Amino acid sequence: MKAKIYPSIIGADHLHLKKEIDRLEPYCAGFHIDIMDNHFVPNLTSGTPLVDALCRGVAKQIWVHLMVDDLRPWLEKLFLPAGSIVSFHIESKGGALEPIKIIKEKKWLPSIAINPKTPLQQIFPFVAQLYQVLIMSVEPGFAGQEFIKSSIDKINTLNGYRQTTNLKFRIGIDGGINKTNIKEVHQHGVEDFAISSGIFKEPNPVQTLQDMDKMIDAIY
Repeated sequence: MKAKIYPSIIGADHLHLKKEIDRLEPYCAGFHIDIMDNHFVPNLTSGTPLVDALCRGVAKQIWVHLMVDDLRPWLEKLFLPAGSIVSFHIESKGGALEPIKIIKEKKWLPSIAINPKTPLQQIFPFVAQLYQVLIMSVEPGFAGQEFIKSSIDKINTLNGYRQTTNLKFRIGIDGGINKTNIKEVHQHGVEDFAISSGIFKEPNPVQTLQDMDKMIDAIY
């Protein structure tokens, strides 16, 4: 499956967000945006208005990552284009079946995210219904953290499960990805990369994005 990079705008300069998006959009698959409620994680983002604005200003795919306790109110507030990816956490309240149902009814693509300390087996009952499984390779809540190396073991287990079951879900990763590790992570089976500091904190974000895209394309 074709690998894709989604700059995560939590790391962008929000005073010049339109400029940041415009210069990166020609070179990426779309944009990743976090929604945090200051309960599920100890951080708070601006919520659905920013997502709505992003949808109006971006032609590429939107990938929303819900880091919230109660999923239903947020799913009801979101207005996303058909084909947008929506990730929610297996650790959120209320189970996985209802969020998956709502996401599919809205013609979005369902994705379950899983925290570093959560056993991967918790998501296995649901993966046949998913577009993507998102592995958190940092503790969720803040950009700029280092990649947790044990995430490779979780990726390998998930990729092995996908192969033995012949399921077609994609594997995504969020946290600590940069030019030094993206190729290795991709070789272990990850196709979708949400990248914040690894792009926006570099002196030349466009060149960095292009370089990483070449690294993962070269594997095929």
